[in-house]
Amino acid sequence: MFASHVVSPVASHAVSHAVSAPAPAAPRPGAWEAGSSVTGPVLHFVQGREIYAEGDEAISFFQLVRGVVRICSFLSDGRRRIDGFRAAGDIFGFELGSTHRLSAEAVCDCTLIAYRRRSMESLAAGNAALSRQLLAHAMHDMARAQDHALLLWRRSAAEKVAGFLLEWAEHAPDRETITLAMTRQDIADYLGLTIETISRTLSQLERDAVIELVTLRQLRIRNPGALRALSA
Repeated sequence: MFASHVVSPVASHAVSHAVSAPAPAAPRPGAWEAGSSVTGPVLHFVQGREIYAEGDEAISFFQLVRGVVRICSFLSDGRRRIDGFRAAGDIFGFELGSTHRLSAEAVCDCTLIAYRRRSMESLAAGNAALSRQLLAHAMHDMARAQDHALLLWRRSAAEKVAGFLLEWAEHAPDRETITLAMTRQDIADYLGLTIETISRTLSQLERDAVIELVTLRQLRIRNPGALRALSA
């Protein structure tokens, strides 16, 4: 069972070196408006820490309060495939079966709330509003998976990278300045490209005055129209 306000024993050593999460994504208030009895312990994970592994028993699911989480799997040859990222306010780890189909890892220092699956299912059985909320979260995850599949089917690396940047621009307060918690290797594993291709594509977009690379992890969209046209 999870303990409330659990802090990783290495958190005090890692926090000063961790990459900051994107500032935009403030937690969505009242994620479970349907019932005040819906509560869970607050957990903290440092950068790179595994939250759960593929095949683990799906006892709990989670709401991300702060930070970024990657949902991933590992192929038989050791290669990693990232199926998605979760930002503050997102629900993840809610499974149809009894085990987790994928792994979840903290991209940067993360704070999340753990909900006991069995307790939530019991509450939902007698609460139509809560049932609708759980269904809405499930449908949202399905839509996100479909969007990712469409992104992977884009023909060029530039189209894929443009789609990814527009996706994360939605998390930025001004929709233009994007701070990425994930590494370029993370982005490559998400888009099915190599890290060299990611770097070359970003550099080309900068030369074309579509974006400005402020730092390694921060960029500014200079021509939103061109980026949207590229991703269309």
